[in-house]
Amino acid sequence: MNIFFITVIIFVIVYIFLSWFAKTSTKKISKFIRILIIILSIFLAFIMAYAGRYIFSLPFVLAILPLIKTKAGISLFQLLRLWGLFRVLKNSGRFNFNNFNQNINSQSMSIEEAYKILNLDPKKKYSKDEVLISYKKIMKKIHPDISPELNRLASIVNEAKDLVLKELY
Repeated sequence: MNIFFITVIIFVIVYIFLSWFAKTSTKKISKFIRILIIILSIFLAFIMAYAGRYIFSLPFVLAILPLIKTKAGISLFQLLRLWGLFRVLKNSGRFNFNNFNQNINSQSMSIEEAYKILNLDPKKKYSKDEVLISYKKIMKKIHPDISPELNRLASIVNEAKDLVLKELY
């Protein structure tokens, strides 16, 4: 029912605009169009200023990333897996985004955390090759050669791999 009323209102506005357009002179039309463009530009500037707070938020980046061809070739699924890894590390207290000078070995890592970091199930038995494959998938995305800011994260993943491999033997 609301769609019907909205459609009727739009048709009435378009009819009024077209009848005005047909009856006026070209000078009035060009002046009106200039004023309309200025008003719409100001309105668009206000909308962009308001939307600018959200334009670089995580949901926006996740929505736009598949459309952008990145150098590293990260897909949306891989980005979600990295985000999960960051969340696990942050919740465990192993990775603090605000303090980069924190001592890496300030806490010992549990075997469950190591399995979660490597995206493995702690209840399942894995071979050395399976652990290394999972480790390599993660390191392809967070290797310090890709971004030097990821040194600490790479060292945590290395520690998790070493702990899981020690547990296998």
